[in-house]
Amino acid sequence: QVQLIQSEGGSVQAGGSLTLSCLVDRQIFDNYCMAWFRQIPGQDRERVAVSFIGNKHREYSDSVKGRFTIDANKPKKTLSLQMNSLKTEDTAMYYCAADTRSSWDDCRTRDASEFRTWGQGTQVTVSS
Repeated sequence: QVQLIQSEGGSVQAGGSLTLSCLVDRQIFDNYCMAWFRQIPGQDRERVAVSFIGNKHREYSDSVKGRFTIDANKPKKTLSLQMNSLKTEDTAMYYCAADTRSSWDDCRTRDASEFRTWGQGTQVTVSS
């Protein structure tokens, strides 16, 4: 079973930037589908970014498109989420997730219930 270990989050002011990192405990293979989710208490977990390692295709939610970037570094065995132009509504607990999929089309349609491996979560707080 793959393990994902997340770096600490942080607190920033609106307009600032923050990078989250997720360490994978083994080699990242091309059939990995990897994603970042976030969750606010009382709400469902929202997928903000997803990537299929084999072809490096990526997709973002409308709420973060143009501001966040997901990136997998195979030699370093890490998944990162670069967050720019942060807004107060980006405040949430962030989770990385991974699973194996046969294709990008299979990967991009997966929601939170369909990822088997999760990081421990890290809090991001954006203040005005």
